[in-house]
Amino acid sequence: MRYSLCSYSLHNTVDAGQMDLFGYFRFCKEAGFTQLDPWNKHLAAAYDDDHFLEAVKVAAAESGLPMGCIAVDGAHIYEPTSEGRALNRTRRYRWLEIAAALGAEQLRIDAGGHDESFDEIFDVVVEGYQEIVALAQPLGVEIIIENHWGPSNHPDAIQRLLAAVPGLGLLFDSYNWPKGTHEQAWRECAPYARLTHFKTFRFDEQGNEPDWDLPRLIGMLQRAGYKGAWGIESTPIEGDEIGAARKSLALLKRVLGDD
Repeated sequence: MRYSLCSYSLHNTVDAGQMDLFGYFRFCKEAGFTQLDPWNKHLAAAYDDDHFLEAVKVAAAESGLPMGCIAVDGAHIYEPTSEGRALNRTRRYRWLEIAAALGAEQLRIDAGGHDESFDEIFDVVVEGYQEIVALAQPLGVEIIIENHWGPSNHPDAIQRLLAAVPGLGLLFDSYNWPKGTHEQAWRECAPYARLTHFKTFRFDEQGNEPDWDLPRLIGMLQRAGYKGAWGIESTPIEGDEIGAARKSLALLKRVLGDD
């Protein structure tokens, strides 16, 4: 089985100067994760610095772990102005170049939108995803959307987008569905999952587990034929992010019978 930890899980640790991207690589290897899933903020220096990008490539190779998904913020497809959309398009192109250079399997791009309805942004979002998917496929990079923020995170919207954009995959976040839609989302969207972000941020310093039914969700994904990495985005509100990541991995392995 494959396991991953989105580096966003350690963002407070990184912000405090206690870890950097290369430390994240070493931690993933030491803790038992099997692929690297960096957040683009932690890769930001690579955007304008090819020497840093090469250093990242070398460090990733030295870790022995493949590059899984780069989760990109700030390159979402919909913006209300043509200038904003053009700027984000340029950013998507560059992050796709970086993903290809690092041999990443997947690139997470958000749909965007804030106050707009999903119908208002749908055509622009579909066109944007179709373009970036077409550019990514020859490079061996899968573009995935996450139920992350904005009007596209509803299960109905996710399914409508996936139907409209062949080749677009789903980063299935266990928690980020609108209130009252989790049951529908788990049932209807599990078959589309290509990667997961299991939210385990309710872990406290005593190691108490989340109060939602992780075993049932994992069972739903397994019955739906899920074959991707069992990915974690552990985000404790406060406390030990490194400890929470370790406990989250142990929990996943225990539920999967892989401990």
